[in-house]
Amino acid sequence: MKYSLIPTAQTVVQHCQANDISNIVISPGSRNAPLTIAFAENPFFSCFSIVDERCAAFFALGMAQQLKKPVVVLCTSGSALLNYYPAIAEAYFSNIPLIVISADRPIYKVGIGDGQTINQKNVYENHIGYSANLKQDVTHSTDKITQYKPDWIKNRDVLTVQNEVQKFNDNELNNVLNTAITGNYPVHINVPFEEPLYKTIAKLTVHPNIQPIYKKEIQLPSLNFEKNIWNTSKRKMVLVGVNTPNSIAENIILNLANDPSVIVLTETTSNLYHPNFFNSIDSIIAPIELNDANENLFESLKPDVLITFGGLIVSKKVKAFLRTYSPKHHWHIDGTNPNDTFFCLKKHIKTSVNSFFGIMYNNSVEVKSNYFSFWNRKRNYYVLKRAEYVNEIPFSDFAVFNSVLQAIPNNYLLQLANSSTIRYTQLFDLNSSLTVNCNRGTSGIDGSTSTAIGASIVSKTPTLFITGDLSFFYDSNALWNDYVRNDFRIIVINNKGGGIFRILPGKENNEVFEKFFETRHNLNAQQLCSMFGFHYAMADCGEKLDKEMTLFFKDSGQPKLLEIVTPSLINDKILIDYFRFIS
Repeated sequence: MKYSLIPTAQTVVQHCQANDISNIVISPGSRNAPLTIAFAENPFFSCFSIVDERCAAFFALGMAQQLKKPVVVLCTSGSALLNYYPAIAEAYFSNIPLIVISADRPIYKVGIGDGQTINQKNVYENHIGYSANLKQDVTHSTDKITQYKPDWIKNRDVLTVQNEVQKFNDNELNNVLNTAITGNYPVHINVPFEEPLYKTIAKLTVHPNIQPIYKKEIQLPSLNFEKNIWNTSKRKMVLVGVNTPNSIAENIILNLANDPSVIVLTETTSNLYHPNFFNSIDSIIAPIELNDANENLFESLKPDVLITFGGLIVSKKVKAFLRTYSPKHHWHIDGTNPNDTFFCLKKHIKTSVNSFFGIMYNNSVEVKSNYFSFWNRKRNYYVLKRAEYVNEIPFSDFAVFNSVLQAIPNNYLLQLANSSTIRYTQLFDLNSSLTVNCNRGTSGIDGSTSTAIGASIVSKTPTLFITGDLSFFYDSNALWNDYVRNDFRIIVINNKGGGIFRILPGKENNEVFEKFFETRHNLNAQQLCSMFGFHYAMADCGEKLDKEMTLFFKDSGQPKLLEIVTPSLINDKILIDYFRFIS
């Protein structure tokens, strides 16, 4: 096995290996060569080469999302690490442990006009869990340090100074990796290297001080006050955002589902299913907005207690409702930092969801209430009206989502792009065997394809990625890698622009709207599929779609992409009319 000659490169790699951080996504460069060699030559690590740094970071994010453990992205100096920023922001707000390692120029070459050089220290300051700015070795290229930074040594013994550097770097690496592993935060390790960069040795010369990582046990808080409120409240609403599949105990699910004083609102990304749970939030709230008696209905829906857990919420309608009709009590449950999304958060209860509801339902008092029964009748009515509406509408985005979502086989990993894709999906019932993910940390359209491909390579089941045309073309470099599985599937719903902007208030059908908001285009994905080795199919009507869907999930020895072209000028009207129809 080969090791980099540079002590810091040896140190970083040993810290990663000791903490079982084995997946390394590398973008090519020269300054990061010491780490590239050290990772790639070590059989402990699985290394992936992704040229485009923005794609590489989202690819790694998708892996970390599924593995629930840190994944490294490694790049050279300069603008390369700036391309990581969108994925870092997503990881920060989604609590995903992404480890960014950036090679840097020596500090004495920063700010003098040297190539590929920017101010890399703390570059992600506002969206990072920890920034470790390592010190440069003095036993490597000592002659250059003597020339450019003689004060680092000042007639001292070089080995003594190097031991101080080693101690500092070990301490920083222990801190940064502890933050990533225990806090599920993205972190940044900036590593300055002086040339020569490519020299290797046969044996390690560095034996770092690696501290074991201990996760703090969360102490179960006293919940006497909360239990008293729980036992006396007739209207309790549980709202679930982004959530890990199979994380909620079955007995807790059954207790919530059968409690007449509780309604559970689940988002598509909640991965939480029960026939009594309300999985299409907008289909409940939108009809109230259109009802002449909307104020009375909203008052009857307003909970005494709102309990939230999981990640960020998609539905704008439930946000608007709870911000206007604030509950008396809002508690957020889990160990991560809560968001006061509805401006009424009273308490963050730092315990597991199972522990919290286990206490609430232990010797609980049965509360007589019609909260669930009243709104369940409403929900059932809307479900019937939705089925009736789908049978009446022409080929459109709405009809396409209804057909596609029903056709997904069991046990697929479903990755969703943002904007219209996730919002349409939220209107429909999903197969409970599916695992659903979407980049809701920043809710951007960038990187969705890269995330899906990264997630797919560590998934035990096949992956389907559903996306809109703008999101797909924006991230088309995601297909530029050697790791796409043959069972990977993409559905691109191409309505020739950002069709979701057509439902925004105040939009006008003019040249400015079409060019700068909707961004009309005439692109299709066929040539991209040819270039990157995807089987391509297209459907532009219901009959073609039904035919293609019967073949789409069958094995063909290569990944597949189905492009569904929909009529942009009627999609917005059909969506808006849906809410009117079920009202």
